[in-house]
Amino acid sequence: MKTICKLALTLFCSFLSLNASSQNSEITGKIYDINKIPLPGVSVYIEGTSKGAASDYEGLFVIKDIDDGDYTLVVSYLGFSTQNIKVSVPLSAPLNITLLEDASQLDQVVITGVFDARSKMESSIAISTIGTKELARVAPTSSADLLKNIPGVFVNQARGEIWNSVYSRGLSANSIDNINGYRYVSLQEDGLPVTNVELFPDLFLRADAMTKRVEAVRGGTASILGANAPGGIFNYVSKTGGDTFSGEVRAKYGLEGNGQNPYQRVDLNFGGPLAKGWTYNVGGFLRQSDGARDRGYAINKGGQIRANFLKKYNTGSLQINLKYLNDKNDRMAFIPSRNWDDPDIADGFSKYDSYALYEFDIDIPFNEEGTRNFDPTNLLHNIDKAIGFNWKQDLGNGFSLKNDFKYSRKDDERNGTAVVTPISVLSTAFYGIPGGLIGGPNPARTGTYIFTDPTTGTDFGSVDFGWGPGPQISLTPGFNQNFPGANVQDHSLLFMPMFYQDIDRNEIANQLVFSKKTEKSSFNLGSFYSRSKLDVTNWSKGMGLSGGLIQDRPVPAQIRLEANNGNTYQVTSPEGFMNVGWSGSDNGETTQGIFALFFGHNWKITEKLTLDYGMRYESVTSEGFNTIGVPNPQQGDASYGGRDGDPLTLWDNGGGTEGAPVNYDYDLNSFSYTAGLNYKFSDKQAIYARFARGNKAPSTFFYLDLNDDNLVANTPALLEEITQFEIGFKLNTDKLKMVATPFYSNLNNVPNIQTFSNPDGTRYSPDFQFNEFTTFGFELETTYRITDKWLVRLNGVVQDVTADKYTTWAEGDDGPDDDVILNYSGNEGDNAANLIFNINPIYNGEKFYGSLNYSYMGARQANVPNAFLLPAFGNIDLAFGYDFSKKFGLQLNINNVLDKYGILGWQGPGGFPQALNRDNVLPEDVTNNPNAIFSTQGSMPRAYFLTATYRF
Repeated sequence: MKTICKLALTLFCSFLSLNASSQNSEITGKIYDINKIPLPGVSVYIEGTSKGAASDYEGLFVIKDIDDGDYTLVVSYLGFSTQNIKVSVPLSAPLNITLLEDASQLDQVVITGVFDARSKMESSIAISTIGTKELARVAPTSSADLLKNIPGVFVNQARGEIWNSVYSRGLSANSIDNINGYRYVSLQEDGLPVTNVELFPDLFLRADAMTKRVEAVRGGTASILGANAPGGIFNYVSKTGGDTFSGEVRAKYGLEGNGQNPYQRVDLNFGGPLAKGWTYNVGGFLRQSDGARDRGYAINKGGQIRANFLKKYNTGSLQINLKYLNDKNDRMAFIPSRNWDDPDIADGFSKYDSYALYEFDIDIPFNEEGTRNFDPTNLLHNIDKAIGFNWKQDLGNGFSLKNDFKYSRKDDERNGTAVVTPISVLSTAFYGIPGGLIGGPNPARTGTYIFTDPTTGTDFGSVDFGWGPGPQISLTPGFNQNFPGANVQDHSLLFMPMFYQDIDRNEIANQLVFSKKTEKSSFNLGSFYSRSKLDVTNWSKGMGLSGGLIQDRPVPAQIRLEANNGNTYQVTSPEGFMNVGWSGSDNGETTQGIFALFFGHNWKITEKLTLDYGMRYESVTSEGFNTIGVPNPQQGDASYGGRDGDPLTLWDNGGGTEGAPVNYDYDLNSFSYTAGLNYKFSDKQAIYARFARGNKAPSTFFYLDLNDDNLVANTPALLEEITQFEIGFKLNTDKLKMVATPFYSNLNNVPNIQTFSNPDGTRYSPDFQFNEFTTFGFELETTYRITDKWLVRLNGVVQDVTADKYTTWAEGDDGPDDDVILNYSGNEGDNAANLIFNINPIYNGEKFYGSLNYSYMGARQANVPNAFLLPAFGNIDLAFGYDFSKKFGLQLNINNVLDKYGILGWQGPGGFPQALNRDNVLPEDVTNNPNAIFSTQGSMPRAYFLTATYRF
């Protein structure tokens, strides 16, 4: 019996030993994203079994007790493409798995517009994401250009790398959008505004190889989580370093302007571990290009460098951010156009030609402060020096805090022109706009004006200017008139003002959020504080005017006056400008601050139903002054010699002095709120609804245009009120991802700021008008995966915008006496196409990939008076690439394949400042002046870009 028991025990132990030996293998590995950053919480399981594991905080995973053999691992993670990996057990070495982002997934985790990171499927907001792979496969003309494929978003990228317009869901104000394209949205980097004020935020934002993704929220929670930006949040999220060294270099060479003008750029991004658990990431770019229209000098030159240092510890993380941007860019000049019925470039002009200032430099008098040098080749020079941090801390028991901070010094100095349009030398405006040339019956201002080509020294035109009663202008009899561009407009030159502005900004911003999480809820209490001090020099004041020859790269005509008093006067400077600094400099200082308290609650009522709501109290203060240049009273004196003491050089006999300060001090307080419900029918279907009521304090432009005490006393700084409602249906299947969102928005108390001219050439603004707009629309965002390699994306919006209330001033003769108010309430809103969509088929092979993007912009009203329509147009972009290995690849982009000039912006006839007032063009003006010349901005000409990428 004992022998039998011993034998049985021996056999049982042998069985256990054999079983153990066959079950002691394991599958181990580490999971990263493409930047070698470990991914925690990734699901890894063996296909066809229940065996699996999740990666830990360091991206490590282990699946134990595996029989030897061949298996397929399924690796999945929110926001990344699922991978199926063949493995043989026992492993020869631990696995290293890299997951790729998939921005089309509705289970992707987002951080913008929500209090706690959550998937799109669980969010009751309209949010779109542009991931790392998508960013790498496009060749955008600007950071704003990246946003054009997001439904409901209008992007005017026709101005080049900067100065673009971005708005969503019809939330636009034409009179402001003309100069400020981010009126109702917040442009952010890593969760904080790029700049706290609305003076061209894209001057200081450049997407580069360090940009990880872009998250775009339309409406919704922006009323609560956006600083004075209820229309949307566009957050550019940066890459951080991982625990192994990695990076990439992108070298891009392009030919813009239909293959004529060189473009050169290098992007670099790399990161890895440092001592004591720190990681780092460094990135940036260096670029130079001649632009879409060659001027003979580069119009984009410079770059930026950014870095962050990240420390993760058991209870939180600290990320330190550094940035230095030093870049020079310019806007594309408007191109003279005609034909109100179907606007297009006027005969004699070309979308490939440049109508910007030529290369020169000149000293400009600035009141009593001496001079500043103006050089068009310095372009718009933008400098941004910033330091900040992002801190997350777990306080225990479900409590945590998050604090984002940034301090920056910004400077943008602008040397350029605008409102380029032909103007007849037989018009009074030609002699009156620059100021001082019409002096009544002054013999020093009357006589024969002779126009000379500076490149040949040849006189090509002559005009007699007399007086009584009023100006008498005619061509000089017997003179061989040979004005260039006669096929465009007889006896005309290009109106080309010279603008100089310098704006220094000193800014600080901080956002602090305390959170408490329970099993079913999260409670969030936060504060936001920002303060910006601006020193503004010569805001939007023409410092001189040239009459350019109508040609590619126009040079200014030299003008002399054979006066009736027997003297010969030089009307233009050696550089070709009249009345340089003729009315003095407009200057100012403004300090603007925002303080906000906000609260948000997310409540998972059931497994399927989630409620979130929030509220925000916000105080916006603006205090400062403007000084309006006062023209020198001596400039009408024939014996006055100006800066050089010579009365015969009229171009410098103006000047001005600093006017008395116009002081203002505004303090606006608002309360905003929102609530949303999200119901998940299943993991594949969900629906949400959201209501939001937000407020918008006046733009910085509102305060900078307060140019007299009467205007301050009679102009209330009203809060704009934005009411939005949306319902979204989300579908998330293996093949189809779709979000369909009907929406409503109402925008009230919109200021209409206009600028007119006085008889002495100075500017004034009539009482601001306040208007209201309503938009009904339907957004659609879809991705359909046809096969493993083919997919197609379709994004679009159908919308209807109405100006429920709209009044505007019509300018009469110079001066305010005959200005009248016109009412266009009930008209269609301006620049809001009824249909905008993009369709984007994509092929992703093992090594080869390609995509086509067709974007369509529907016809839209040019202004609220509905004077004429801007025509619809379509545009095609192509991208092809081949990855020779995991480290090296080539990519070819062709933008605007059909070389279409699609009009995105326009300005009226008449030159500065009349052309800036687009509402001044009325339906009867279009009818009565069918051949009028105005100006347009359109799509960039066809361009080719070849990019080589090396990853390490």
